[in-house]
Amino acid sequence: MSTIQTLRGGDAVSALYSRINWRLLPLLIACYMFAYLDRVNVGFAKLQMQSDLGLSDAAYGVGAGIFFIGYVLFEIPSNLMLPKIGARLTFSRILVLWGITSACMLFVRNVPMFYAMRFLLGIFEAGFAPGMIYYLSRWYGPKRMARAIALVFVAGPLGGVVGGPLSAWLIASLGGVGGLAGWQWMFLVEGLPCIALGALVWFTLANRPADARWLTQDEQRLVEAETGGHGEGSHRIDSFREVAKNPRVYVLALAYFCIIFPIYAISFWLPTLVKEQGVNDTIRLGWYVAIPYVAAAIAMYAAGRRSDKVGERRYHSALPALGAAVLLVMTPYASGNLVATLVLLTLATACMWMAYTVFWAIPAETISGPAAAGGIALINTIGLSGGFWGPAVFGWVKSATGSTHGGLLAMACMAALSCVLILANKRRGVAAKTRTA
Repeated sequence: MSTIQTLRGGDAVSALYSRINWRLLPLLIACYMFAYLDRVNVGFAKLQMQSDLGLSDAAYGVGAGIFFIGYVLFEIPSNLMLPKIGARLTFSRILVLWGITSACMLFVRNVPMFYAMRFLLGIFEAGFAPGMIYYLSRWYGPKRMARAIALVFVAGPLGGVVGGPLSAWLIASLGGVGGLAGWQWMFLVEGLPCIALGALVWFTLANRPADARWLTQDEQRLVEAETGGHGEGSHRIDSFREVAKNPRVYVLALAYFCIIFPIYAISFWLPTLVKEQGVNDTIRLGWYVAIPYVAAAIAMYAAGRRSDKVGERRYHSALPALGAAVLLVMTPYASGNLVATLVLLTLATACMWMAYTVFWAIPAETISGPAAAGGIALINTIGLSGGFWGPAVFGWVKSATGSTHGGLLAMACMAALSCVLILANKRRGVAAKTRTA
């Protein structure tokens, strides 16, 4: 025990977690970057495939969002299985199947096929993001959780940073090669790396600290202790049945829905919004679209770090959401001005990703034990349906009005509502620390 007490020294713990960070986070970041890229690269494919397949704006919005219908239907079963079969098998399965499906998007020839492939992509990716949150909770205690989530989920906007220029280049440069359109090459090239990542996860990822051969037994026990404590008077939810009956979980789920609605509406429609400002060159468009994601990546890390430092979650999530709402209301008034539109969309995107990042430290502190995977999945399942409604509502409004202004206002309303709901989730009865099994 004296060895563990020695390890508990601040420098020793910091050194241990520095090693853990390097062993876990780069791989998880790479996986999530491709997860996000394979969800939203259809926004760039739209620039070509809309005319090739005869897609209306409304049909595109539904097809972009239908991914989330498949996702939410299979998310809870996937995450309830995760503690039983382990993260290594779960993540490998997800990566390989979604990589194959994403690459096979090149075979889409009509609207029903487009819907079917997007639906299958959602099924096969189901449970990945909440699974990672549960997995991180096995390694990181409450003082480190928001920063760990921020570092992994910064891969979402990083996927936009890399995916914007890459997708634009693939579409512009490979069109006609081998008889395939540029958008077909884009799906193929961006889908295949997921299969390789699935194999890498299988051979390198430890399911939990106790399975990590690169940790000593004392280090394994220290990590378990770091993630296992509870503050005096804290409350935790240890069974999925209790999770499903807790009203606070549904408030969080609705708040998450209101965060996801604008995030994915922006993600799927950003190339269109920028193109409407007079940007017709595909390569140039790709670089412009990357700008909001650069800002989002920086903002996410800063928000997660500060939230951990001061130990506060609600305001660090709610206030950026409110800021995004104000910025989105202002965006239609900048129409026709590329610089002003891009600045407003960049700041709004950064604010929504800040809200998203810190939000996930709230349920991770509320739900613990074996129920954590299912409870987090329940919140994510309900909330992630906003990923369907956001792009779909935007597409319906654009088809009905011929303008993107109504869609931007709808996003603003949802962002503002998320602020209210997060603030309504009082700290009373919410754990200050997380315990995992």
